[in-house]
Amino acid sequence: MGNLSAKTVEHAPRGKHSDGDGLSLVVKPSGARSWVVRVSVNGRKRDIGIGPWPAVGLAGARQRRDEIKADAKVGRDPTTQRSDVPTFGQAAERVCDMMRPTWRDPRHGDIWLGRLRRHAAPLWHIRADRITRSDVLAVLHPIWHSKPEIARRIRQGIRKVLGWVMAHHEHIVANAAGEGIDAALPRTPKVANHQRAIHYDDVPDAMRRIEHSEASPASKLCLQFLILTGVRSGESRGAQWPEVDFDGAIWTIPAVRMKGGNVEHRVPLSKQALDVLTEARELDDGSGLIFPSPLRHGHELSWQALLKVLRTNGVDSTAHGFRSSLRQWLLECSGASWAVAEACLAHTLGNSVERAYVRQADLFDQRRQVMSDWANFAVSSLR
Repeated sequence: MGNLSAKTVEHAPRGKHSDGDGLSLVVKPSGARSWVVRVSVNGRKRDIGIGPWPAVGLAGARQRRDEIKADAKVGRDPTTQRSDVPTFGQAAERVCDMMRPTWRDPRHGDIWLGRLRRHAAPLWHIRADRITRSDVLAVLHPIWHSKPEIARRIRQGIRKVLGWVMAHHEHIVANAAGEGIDAALPRTPKVANHQRAIHYDDVPDAMRRIEHSEASPASKLCLQFLILTGVRSGESRGAQWPEVDFDGAIWTIPAVRMKGGNVEHRVPLSKQALDVLTEARELDDGSGLIFPSPLRHGHELSWQALLKVLRTNGVDSTAHGFRSSLRQWLLECSGASWAVAEACLAHTLGNSVERAYVRQADLFDQRRQVMSDWANFAVSSLR
């Protein structure tokens, strides 16, 4: 007889409860219960999941434990009998395919998978249920202090992949990249990742440098449009002709391309922004993109293309940094209210009550005037 009874199995609190001879009941915070057998296979200790309770009862768990230990005693590895568990790499590819529709930029999936393949290479060909905490720590320790942000993302990726495997294979009862390794990973200081930005007084000169640069017309016009409208890099690079109402001087960015993906954003177009769009007509390649890549037909410009224009022309800012320049100008020079300034940048405004009030206010007309003033300021060195 073991230490557990049918009643204690049903009512056991959160934690790990031993029945003796290597068999334990694992109770998760959610209340879910599953069985695990601790066994030595070829000199190496293993925890082998044998199924959830009540699908596997106490008697069945004990029987399976005895079978596993008998296999181990004669040198057979009980874990090799499961051929349906994917390798870590196979699981990572499936998770990437699962998440791909949720990413606004389709290239993000390739970046995510490539980064995981590069830094978690030692795990790639290991069957996912054989990956141990030591395996995960061996991946993370070399970069935990030298590349803390990458290390954090790699751990998240490993945890996501192993979590997906757990969800599809009930015999796996622990995530090797989960909370169990927290104590082995010392705290790292959080590093603020501010985008480089120039003072708004330097924006007119930046516009002049961009205008006279030798960059491709698509990159130059996209940057100018981004600065004049105050939008994010991806929103500008992905701009499409059907989104533009020339008669109303309005650019409507669909919710799916906005940060958060919940609400579309209407952008008032200044005369200068409309002039940029008129010039961009010559770039039309039939893809619908306003600023198509000159190197890859039918594809958006890359964010690196915009950054290269700024770097090679001595503008010490990222494309996103111009939003900071605009925000500073809005606060110090425009006379715009806080709500109007935040709406110009498509920021979420306050709590639900405040947002309801803002929707009722005529902020679009106020934003049109403010962004017209900003455009006049931004192009002042081109007159």
